[in-house]
Amino acid sequence: MFEFKIIKKDKKTKIRAGVFTTPHGIIKTPMYVPVGTQASVKALTPNDLKEIGVQIFFSNTYHLHLRPGEKLINKFGGLGKFMGWNGPTMTDSGGYQIFSLGDRLEEKNPERTKLIKITNDGVKFWSHLDGSTHFFSPEDSIRIQHDLGADLIVAFDECLSYFLTEKEVEKVLPRIHNWEKRSLDYHKKHSKGKQFLYGVIQGAAFKRLRKISTDYITSLDFDGIAIGGVANAGESKKAIYDVINWVIPDLPEEKPRHLLGVGEVDDIFEIIERGIDTFDCVIPTRLGRTGFIFVSPKEGNLKNRFRIDIQKAKWASSKLPLDQNCNCYVCQNFTRAYVHHLFRTRELLAYRLASYHNVYFVINLSKKIRESILKDKFNVMKKEWLV
Repeated sequence: MFEFKIIKKDKKTKIRAGVFTTPHGIIKTPMYVPVGTQASVKALTPNDLKEIGVQIFFSNTYHLHLRPGEKLINKFGGLGKFMGWNGPTMTDSGGYQIFSLGDRLEEKNPERTKLIKITNDGVKFWSHLDGSTHFFSPEDSIRIQHDLGADLIVAFDECLSYFLTEKEVEKVLPRIHNWEKRSLDYHKKHSKGKQFLYGVIQGAAFKRLRKISTDYITSLDFDGIAIGGVANAGESKKAIYDVINWVIPDLPEEKPRHLLGVGEVDDIFEIIERGIDTFDCVIPTRLGRTGFIFVSPKEGNLKNRFRIDIQKAKWASSKLPLDQNCNCYVCQNFTRAYVHHLFRTRELLAYRLASYHNVYFVINLSKKIRESILKDKFNVMKKEWLV
């Protein structure tokens, strides 16, 4: 039902291209996984996703549990059928949102001293929607993900802040590992082989602790390996890449590797070069909704982070497409002047067109990188982009 095959490996680097077969379709790796937090990649329809070439998308257990609820989604036949998508799907454990939204709510509501309460059993938290109380144990997270019915699911863990000291991280790491072991045990007992479970490596920005976490997670019988907390590992990109460099050499070759929450254009080249198979990120649609458009070289570069602000006045009469080297529906049919006008008048179509282009851009970039790997030309392509 699930099969991951590596079909090409670079001799000098850790780059690899693979084919990941799931019950609802094939994922050709390396590949970007768009984020559809609440069973929707924002502003885009499932048909848009198919046109763009999306192979799998990523939804959030925390948000779907709060509304509309996993039981209702299960009654509709699972996440894919609920939203009219017949391809592979992936859900996270909900852990990141519990902790990150809890921190945000605490800042806004100082009178509420505790918005999350962590025990060895799990986490009690307050909903960001209505303040109602909820509890997630590792077993709860996996049970909810089973009900949601995604092909790929993630063990329950805690995403650690890079503000924590090494001692603080070392203190909580055993609890996180225990949660993941319990996630795996529950999954094995109840999944019946219908879903694919990732264990998550944590350890913040500390090499020794990342090594400890890697050794523990790889000693268990997880189907795949995810690297978590990387976007929180430090303020610099070097810190992100360091974490991947520490972890990758000790991962089993035969298991797929997913990187949680990273996806800038330069990051995509760097993480794939280090051996990542799939990665998710909200950046394409989040930027699209605020008017930032991805552009390819030579207009796009490291200095402007491969993006332009379509709301700037200089695009008001531009006849150029959003990206001069893009074949997406938007670039083949609309000008920068028109999309600029849509944003200035706050027309809803603006968000759809910008999001469509941005997701297409990153999907297409992933496909081109894969092709370059198969043709032994990754380094040539990387130099063309990251000059």
